[in-house]
Amino acid sequence: MTNIPLSRRNFLRGTAGTMALAASGLPFLGAQQAFAADLASQELRTVGLSVTVQDRILSEFKAASGVKAVSGKADIFPNTQTELLSGSTAYDCWEIIAERLPSIVQTGLVSPIEVSALQNWTGIADSFTKPSDKWEPRAQITGQIWTDESQTALNMAPTVYNFDSIGFRPDLVDPEDAAMWSSLFDPKFKGKTGLNVDPLIAFGQAIMAMNELKLLDVKNPGNPDVASIEEAAKFLISKKKEGQFRALWGDFGELVNLLASGEMVIADAWQPAVMAVKAQGVPCSYATMKTGYRGWAIGVAPMKSSPNLEAVTAYADFWLSGPPAVAVSEQGYYSPNDKVKAVMAPEKYAFWYEGAPWVGAEERGIKEGDLRDGGSLATRAANVAYWHQWPDEYDLLMAKWDEFLSA
Repeated sequence: MTNIPLSRRNFLRGTAGTMALAASGLPFLGAQQAFAADLASQELRTVGLSVTVQDRILSEFKAASGVKAVSGKADIFPNTQTELLSGSTAYDCWEIIAERLPSIVQTGLVSPIEVSALQNWTGIADSFTKPSDKWEPRAQITGQIWTDESQTALNMAPTVYNFDSIGFRPDLVDPEDAAMWSSLFDPKFKGKTGLNVDPLIAFGQAIMAMNELKLLDVKNPGNPDVASIEEAAKFLISKKKEGQFRALWGDFGELVNLLASGEMVIADAWQPAVMAVKAQGVPCSYATMKTGYRGWAIGVAPMKSSPNLEAVTAYADFWLSGPPAVAVSEQGYYSPNDKVKAVMAPEKYAFWYEGAPWVGAEERGIKEGDLRDGGSLATRAANVAYWHQWPDEYDLLMAKWDEFLSA
């Protein structure tokens, strides 16, 4: 069973899961016929965030693929990284965020997936195949997921992506304030702000804030140099000592509860948590960032030690088939390819992906005529400040994070 907080589980019951994923999963079922005999003797043991490791999706994959057994564990990225690098062979794949890929690729723990084995790869978004001239190759998702420039094999098959922002209570925080990363460190919100417990995220947000405050000028907050890390650590420690933060959150349910109660009024947040707060009838919004969002992608990275690599490939293909993406799309995430459009209700696809007004009855706090915070996928994708990246100075960053936690 997956280890998903109850508050998140209840929220998921109200999402697109009311439609049976497998029922409309014909593209997946047809594509996997060649695997059928092998899959019947295999199992899938996956680990990742509760963003993707969801009971319903795992159950539907088992039913659609015919694998013998499926299990999943939800945990934060740093914990999983430590577990796998310590030699654990308990999982067949890590549903990893792309920035942490180097930590296991360079140690030889990943078995790449050939694109030719993914029947649902067609229709993949340009973000995953065509590099932008805005960043150097490794500082964007196209430079992180592929084994090499030929783009024939993936160290990570992407399953969901998004552009993170600030979640805030619009009844307690001016939207203009929330549109700046520096608002997380503004004394006016002392004791009521939150940071993600993942240091690779928290340092990026601190550096974005310091850029806004003219304390730093870091071109790529995802890969700060030694001096920038030192300054950001001093900044974070000073804010902690001043009592700026209500919490360093790593759990979905904790984030939802703190925002809903008003104990935390503004936080570096996941969009589904904002939706979950709204579903409780509490005002909550996702800010449109003036200096840009933080881009990321999560996907399936097969573990070389796995005896079930065919099942892992089938699992990655299932995610790309369309139906599994409906559930995460209606939480505020995006599918890497266009197959979700064929299986998602047109009016809902228009709202979540195209920036159209909500049509129909109120659902999870979304009312007739409401617009998605931040607008369409194209609008949000055009406003990315940086993509998550494995920093060159990772060891230093982690040492400084330990100093911050101990301060």
